Amino acid sequence: MGTYLNPGNGLFQIALNSQIFVDKSNLIEVTNRCVGTMQRFVCVSRPRRFGKSMAADMLTAYYEREEESTELFQNLKIAECESYQKHKNKYDVIKINMQEFLSETTSVEEMLDMLRRYLIFDLQEAFGQVRLRDEKNLIQVMKDIYASTKHSFVILIDEWDCLFREYQNDKEAQKRYLDFLRAWLKDKEYVALAYMTGILPIKKYGSHSALNMFSEYSMTNPREMAEFFGFTEEEVRSLCKKYGRSFEETQAWYDGYELTVMKENQLVTYAMYSPKSVVDAMLSGIFDNYWNQTETYEALKIYIRMNFEGLKDDIVKMLAGEAVPINIGTFSNDMTTFQGKDDVLTLLVHLGYLSYHWMEKTVSIPNKEVSQEYINAISTMDWKEVIDSVDASKKLLEALWRKDEVVVAQGIDKAHREISILKYNDENSLSCTINLAFYFAREYYTIVRELPSGKGFADICFIPRKIHSEKPAVIIELKWDKDAKGAIEQIKERHYVETLKEYKGNLLLAGINYDKKSKKHECVIEEICL
Repeated sequence: MGTYLNPGNGLFQIALNSQIFVDKSNLIEVTNRCVGTMQRFVCVSRPRRFGKSMAADMLTAYYEREEESTELFQNLKIAECESYQKHKNKYDVIKINMQEFLSETTSVEEMLDMLRRYLIFDLQEAFGQVRLRDEKNLIQVMKDIYASTKHSFVILIDEWDCLFREYQNDKEAQKRYLDFLRAWLKDKEYVALAYMTGILPIKKYGSHSALNMFSEYSMTNPREMAEFFGFTEEEVRSLCKKYGRSFEETQAWYDGYELTVMKENQLVTYAMYSPKSVVDAMLSGIFDNYWNQTETYEALKIYIRMNFEGLKDDIVKMLAGEAVPINIGTFSNDMTTFQGKDDVLTLLVHLGYLSYHWMEKTVSIPNKEVSQEYINAISTMDWKEVIDSVDASKKLLEALWRKDEVVVAQGIDKAHREISILKYNDENSLSCTINLAFYFAREYYTIVRELPSGKGFADICFIPRKIHSEKPAVIIELKWDKDAKGAIEQIKERHYVETLKEYKGNLLLAGINYDKKSKKHECVIEEICL
């Protein structure tokens, strides 16, 4: 057993020993289908803390032939799969974390030289009986070993893209690194499976990729890997039940990622949760922003302050709860080459700051936790009008609870004036302003736009989450150059209240109208008890 060659199953054993272990072992069934085929090159990209390294540790324990792993897997889902015994402990595994080599060197040449030397050291230790043509040539060493033993290799590369994050502007270094990976892996018979993980998809050069033999499983196209990275809704419900936590709060804080996959000839969309945050909330019992333990708002700020036309408007709309259209096709899969706002938004999807909705080709801010990171970033930028509106939203919500119609109307007027970048010419743009003006409502409510009810759609509903059941529910009807009292009557006539028939408590009906002539909002508020 070596450091990088057949390193053992100790890290996966640690994962199994953890207080929370969610069984993702059916990932092995997917990789088994790739072993020894033309599809044996797999690249999985996900944000930080989405379980990529744990998956690599699991694959190491399963495939490595020097350490028996039956005891680790016998009670996991993969043990029930047909391919389980066929590939278990049958391969020589090379497992490397590229970040380790990058951190200990000062150039890409030095990094690759260290990688070659360290791998050759382990290979010579394990296969000392094999005659080698060139003891300093990694590729030839592996060819000679395979020719002699007929044992193929499973090669697992974690943090494969770290060089692109550290050497963002060094195109030559990036190219040398990709050329090394291509020469080492492509068309090599000794490769039974090459499995790479990172944050970014594989870098493109022009219309081609240097690693075009890889199948990619990303945040924008997860394919059959969708359910294995992050926690599914079913898994989160089970954890909430086990630890006595509110699923509704967990959903508000950490849900929001959508991953769409074809399953049994049907498109299936998984609601995916940030796993580290869910684990921290389950163990601590405190729902909070755990995202900033893995990323910082400074990283987000770099991208959202880029001066691409329409980018600021889109960020504001998403803060207000809207989804905005995106074209992901022009993204170059790096952190510096941007043709326009769509490339910036696509990068934010891969970093976990946005959720991509495949069916609609739109993006949105996934949840309350990540939304707070946008607020943290914007608070240190020159977007004062946005922060002022968010800061004022708490007082505006309190005015709504007090049924203070004048203060609510004035607060919405103020938000409208300050967020002047938004086009203001219909009920949809009015809705965006209202949602941003009431940003603080997310502390207590699930906010639903155009909720089907009665004989139509309620424009905006604030539904209290269970742990905030003392707060009143709210139905808001919007009018454009009409009448706020008429909005209240519409709520009643079309039976919008029926949408909250399961809710027991006070209900506020709010009619809000924007008068084009006076350029003022008017508000009427009524309270009823359900």
